[in-house]
Amino acid sequence: MGSCDHISDGRHKLATKRLMGKVAIVTGGARGIGGATATLMSENGAHVVIADVLDEVGENLAKSIGGIYVHCDVSKETDVKYVVQLAISWKGKLDIMFNNAGIIGNGGSIICSSSSAAIMGGLASHAYTLTKGAIIGISRSAACELGGHGIRVNCVSPHGIPSKMLLKAYQDYLGKPDMMIEEVSDIISESGSLLHGRCGSFEDVAEAVLFLASDEAGFVTGHNLVVDGGFTSASVEMRSIYGEK
Repeated sequence: MGSCDHISDGRHKLATKRLMGKVAIVTGGARGIGGATATLMSENGAHVVIADVLDEVGENLAKSIGGIYVHCDVSKETDVKYVVQLAISWKGKLDIMFNNAGIIGNGGSIICSSSSAAIMGGLASHAYTLTKGAIIGISRSAACELGGHGIRVNCVSPHGIPSKMLLKAYQDYLGKPDMMIEEVSDIISESGSLLHGRCGSFEDVAEAVLFLASDEAGFVTGHNLVVDGGFTSASVEMRSIYGEK
């Protein structure tokens, strides 16, 4: 059986909190990768604004981490502007945005969410692939434009993260509407990464976002950090040439 329960309980017991005093907006932050990122940022000292359309879930998470929640449909520019204004009025500044782009003052970090589908063909529909590829492109363009203001812009591209969306994709593709998330985890652990027996998790992606948001990535911009267990780097099927059975 593959396992995604590889994150140690001591993961967040850091000598220093990497985002102490910073203000962050996490769109889609009510659950999944966004929820894990909001939680991890808070544990590392950030004041977090969760923006989502899942009001009850988002409000509960915001309360649990000492942040605030705001209803936000990211397809509406007015909603996004309001979230930014709310963050600034709350703490007087905005340092980090995850999954959105915008001017955040002199200095700061923007992290956009892309996908392995933007790197390797055949992983998703044309529309999804086009959208995620565009995110990487605009992030690099924005990194060039905003670098003069000291603002870093990067991407994170996950692959093989068992989620409700991925489960639905497998159910539809395999014609198994009763398929469980554990079965998806097993498939990924077996053939969805170079790390045999290991699939990705929301926390893996959150850790990548935390790094890009922190001062430790102060000279990193225009970069796409791929969190895929090496899947897009080499063929899993070719392990046999190295003597692995």
